[in-house]
Amino acid sequence: MIASLMMYARPQLDRAHRRYWNLIRENLHHAGITSPEHLSQNTEEFAVWQHPDLVLSQTCGMPYRIWLHEKVALVGTPDYGLAGCPPGYYRSALIVRADDQRADLTAFRGAVFAYNQTFSQSGYAAPYWHLRPYGFWFENRVQTEGHLRSAQAVADGRADIAALDAVSWRLMAEYEDLATSLRVLDWTEPTPGLPLITAMGNDPDTIFCAVERAIEQLDAADRTALGIKGIVRISAECYLDITNPPGSV
Repeated sequence: MIASLMMYARPQLDRAHRRYWNLIRENLHHAGITSPEHLSQNTEEFAVWQHPDLVLSQTCGMPYRIWLHEKVALVGTPDYGLAGCPPGYYRSALIVRADDQRADLTAFRGAVFAYNQTFSQSGYAAPYWHLRPYGFWFENRVQTEGHLRSAQAVADGRADIAALDAVSWRLMAEYEDLATSLRVLDWTEPTPGLPLITAMGNDPDTIFCAVERAIEQLDAADRTALGIKGIVRISAECYLDITNPPGSV
């Protein structure tokens, strides 16, 4: 068995994630579902997502629609109460250096764009489609392998602009000093947020209820730290209907 909630994991949230998982695990136990005692937060993401004994994990919408939707069961989507987004949806902040004088996206036509992965909805697909009406895509790109690394690349001048999902950006603003050297230039349109998944053969409805109850049971401090408001049902079709950028996979 394996479980992971690594998508928004960071050292400052380790204890809150452990308490959150303990509540989920207790609710799963009461429903007759066995789960691992500890989260595998540092296990490689695809090894978790494709594990035959996956109890629960959180993935990105783009890997779900490209590789995972026929291999896993969709549980539900956490709602992080993000401004400008329906429940369970999120969007990306297009961030630049605070002292960069360029005021609109068209001024960044020749800029260096930092992105985490080409299969990231928030870091790559969302900004790609956001820029289509402007008639360009960034020709100069640097891959960083993570949202925080993309922010660091912009902050230290290796890149000029990056797209960070709204939850990641909110956490950086809370915990990272570098956030003060950055500003939001624009926001992308909302898309379905990072879904919770389980292995085929598990009961996603029962797991949904266990997570829903755990969120209700979280104390106010942990709920605030994790930024989680609840869990909603967003259909698989809503994820699959999003178009991938050409050449992204």
